[in-house]
Amino acid sequence: FDKETEATKNLYGFDQKETRPFGQQLLAARRFVERGVRFIQIMHGDGAAGAWDQHSNLKSGHTKLAMQVDRPIAGLLKDLKSRGLLDETLVVFATEFGRTPGSQGANGRDHHPYAFTVWMAGGGVKPGITYGASDDIGFNALHDKVHVHDFQATVLHLLGIDHEQLTFKFQGRHFRLTDVHGKVVNDIVA
Repeated sequence: FDKETEATKNLYGFDQKETRPFGQQLLAARRFVERGVRFIQIMHGDGAAGAWDQHSNLKSGHTKLAMQVDRPIAGLLKDLKSRGLLDETLVVFATEFGRTPGSQGANGRDHHPYAFTVWMAGGGVKPGITYGASDDIGFNALHDKVHVHDFQATVLHLLGIDHEQLTFKFQGRHFRLTDVHGKVVNDIVA
């Protein structure tokens, strides 16, 4: 990172001990993008779900984790856009599950697959839109629901891959990442 300007390093949060580690990962990702690396996966929170998979002390734990990622993520998006790379770089921020809207124990929440948020930027996604909504307490998705197969089909489409062409036959049945389902959510595609 020695060749990066101080302004760029600070954009990613190098000047704060809390944001520096994740900022370094995201700045490295930007540099990989510049060099033509096609797929980059960044994990935060001790790998996999790691630290984010909390079932207690959510307010303090998630506040700390969010503080570690917010500035570096904003820096990555701003940096990619300023370099003309955001249009061709799909950024996906997702988790394995949402969290129940009700309490688990005194100060926690359990896994919740019925309504949760994923955000995407760049790479052919319409900017500045919200797609879908849950009920008032976030328990169930209400409209414009996106099944995991539809999400996968959409991401593959944005990457220039027809998910239906990834079909292979095994033991007499056709298989693919999106199973025999999956429709591209064209309302979010620019």
